[in-house]
Amino acid sequence: MRVAVYWAPPAKDPLWALGSSWLGRDAETGRAMSQPDVPGLAALTESPRRYGFHATLKAPMRLTGSYEAFLEDARALARTLKPACLPPLAIHSLDGFAALCPPEEAPELVALAAAVVTELDHHRLPEAAEKQASRALGRTSAQLAHLTRWGYPFVLDEWRFHMTLSNTGAATASLLAAAARHFGTVLEREQHIGEIAIFVEPEPGAAFHLAERLALAS
Repeated sequence: MRVAVYWAPPAKDPLWALGSSWLGRDAETGRAMSQPDVPGLAALTESPRRYGFHATLKAPMRLTGSYEAFLEDARALARTLKPACLPPLAIHSLDGFAALCPPEEAPELVALAAAVVTELDHHRLPEAAEKQASRALGRTSAQLAHLTRWGYPFVLDEWRFHMTLSNTGAATASLLAAAARHFGTVLEREQHIGEIAIFVEPEPGAAFHLAERLALAS
């Protein structure tokens, strides 16, 4: 089993429905969803569909102890974290994949992600050397340092809020335009981040499901 800490829009938010339908699966209910009529979209979204519609705060990890102990600490941490404002999002090509990203990072978002990474890291079981070596390919010195310390290269100063919409290499102009039509004006409004979510991969290769929504400090 692996767990991850993500941000996901509230279940009743139009962004959650649109993101889930774009990927073809609701990660909270497990229900398959009809995707928009875009040629080849099912194949182009195969990877992000397995992970569910989300923005990564702490990447998937195996646990040193029990899930219950991790969840207890995650709940306690959430109660100390301040809610944040997510600026309006836009469709981007990010390292070859389509993603929803804000125009620039808000300091409160960066602080929220950093707290989740650092405060829950004692629950992370380090990966095998072979797996970590594969993650190290092509990384900068800063990313390598993060990989060694935190088990993932894109954290802290290397972190960028994004919600993945396609496989790597699939961010063609036509796909980006289709995504812009699908999400429409929902992306023009700010989002209130008042909770974080625990996603669970029950076994290797299985689809991640949204297991818990944890409210932040009121």
